[in-house]
Amino acid sequence: MSVDSTERRILSVLEDDAQASYAEIAERADVSKPTVRKYINKLEEEGVIVGYSADVNPKKLSSQSIALVGMDVASDCYVEVTRGLSSIDAVESLYTSSGDHMLMAEVRAADGGEVGEIIEDEILSTEGVTAAHPSFLQERLK
Repeated sequence: MSVDSTERRILSVLEDDAQASYAEIAERADVSKPTVRKYINKLEEEGVIVGYSADVNPKKLSSQSIALVGMDVASDCYVEVTRGLSSIDAVESLYTSSGDHMLMAEVRAADGGEVGEIIEDEILSTEGVTAAHPSFLQERLK
């Protein structure tokens, strides 16, 4: 059994259930609990695992809207823009993208109006952000 396949199996279990215990991960990945502990510590130290989170069904959130916001950024301001956007409390996650936009942000707010205000007042006012295109999440399907 290779190291890569062991890591992949452990990561697969964690991606499926971030709350799985070492015992559950060991059983599902077909390795021992000490092996799980060793690999998880290694993957955390290497920055492969950067955190644990809960998947949220946006339709079930009566008091919150979630939008994925694609942003176009002036290339000469890229580093400053990412720092600025990372400091916005409503930006839950920020990703680089190879798609239609250079950056993608997960923005959470009380409702669509507040998401719009965050985009207008905080995201678009960040020097170097040239456009922002929100897509509101409606229902989690998987």
